[in-house]
Amino acid sequence: MTKPVVYFTKKITPGSLLGIYKKLGRELKGRVGVKISTGEPGGHNYLKPELIGKLVKELNADIIECNTAYPGRRNTLAEHLKAVEEHGFNKIAKVDLMDSEGEIEIPAGGRHLDVDIVGSHLQNYDSILNLAHFKGHAMGGFGGVLKNQSIGVASSAGKAYIHTAGATRSPEELWNKLPAQNDFLESMAEAAKAVADYMKGNILYIDVMNNLSVDCDCDSHPEDPCMADIGILASTDPVAVDQACIDKIWASDDPGRDHFIARVERQNGRHILPYAEEIGLGSRAYELVDLDNE
Repeated sequence: MTKPVVYFTKKITPGSLLGIYKKLGRELKGRVGVKISTGEPGGHNYLKPELIGKLVKELNADIIECNTAYPGRRNTLAEHLKAVEEHGFNKIAKVDLMDSEGEIEIPAGGRHLDVDIVGSHLQNYDSILNLAHFKGHAMGGFGGVLKNQSIGVASSAGKAYIHTAGATRSPEELWNKLPAQNDFLESMAEAAKAVADYMKGNILYIDVMNNLSVDCDCDSHPEDPCMADIGILASTDPVAVDQACIDKIWASDDPGRDHFIARVERQNGRHILPYAEEIGLGSRAYELVDLDNE
């Protein structure tokens, strides 16, 4: 089988982001949603409107996101909309909090999840650009496009369902029903595949490796970045692009590399990649094309 291509550029600019999207050679058709993290207020590492605005406007897309399952500034519609405004995303596009009018179940059929519970507005979109900020994560070890498509597309109840590997849909019960770590990671992969299947593959994937903190954009007080920015990676394959990001971290000679790796290893974060490959979401083997050398 032909390996999926992962494109890479060290340049992190609005122009390079648009350019790497176009290099994928597939048009996102119909009503397009750009899935990002709007960033928990207090944090400052999320992808900024100034960086992503050119691409979002090129796609004539909505920015799509869902409410969180933990106490904070994004777990209710009213507070989340305030956060969106504070962070400036509504200045570059319409922002659709997809669970603002409820949720729907889509088939998962995995080892842990029978369904994935997502914002009801997902059904309004024909295609998605999964635009992720690659960084560490306190629970998942790292977060890239797989997390952005699983936890990120899930409603509050759906987030609880993934985090507990199907044990509860209640955000209030979530912290008392945490499963074995690998079960959580596998549930994320199953939810990401459920979204890919539901969208019939009409999703493209970009990881932006900047502001490389060990903490997620869902953290209101994240640790400062421990590594220098690496670049942007893009693919039609979500497993390949997250694997390529992990490989970039492991191959780095940055002094902060060991700290970032320790966060990933503490949570056995890389386990999501072989499991996602096992269930048919994508390939860990890939061909890296460096656009800076073309």
